[in-house]
Amino acid sequence: MADISLKDLDFTPYKMKKGEEYMNKKQLDHFSDILLKWKSELMTEVDRTVHHMQDDAANFPDPNDRATQEEEFTLELRTRDRERKLIKKIDDSLKLIELGDYGFCEACGIEIGIRRLEARPTASKCIDCKTLDETREKQYA
Repeated sequence: MADISLKDLDFTPYKMKKGEEYMNKKQLDHFSDILLKWKSELMTEVDRTVHHMQDDAANFPDPNDRATQEEEFTLELRTRDRERKLIKKIDDSLKLIELGDYGFCEACGIEIGIRRLEARPTASKCIDCKTLDETREKQYA
């Protein structure tokens, strides 16, 4: 089973017009569409995994075959767990769109930016605050 990443989604980058207000309805609709499409793809992959594991579960007499299958299932489950966490972030971002807070840094309140959000639609911090967080993490690690 493949990881579903944002790169797999087909969307046209948003073209801002001069003087256009940041996070207007058109922009919010753009990001809502991206987030909903991404979530849908992830949910489809979850369903595929469940069916795959149900259909392919076999009790192999050979211990090596059994171990290989168990390892494959473990990797799939680990991937799906990461995607489950991503779905939660997508839901949080969709909630921010509803509240009118999407696109603004949760730490300092400035605009995150259209291009950054297209690269990572679940971003909740501007690049400066995120960089600062990562620097702190490295210092404490």
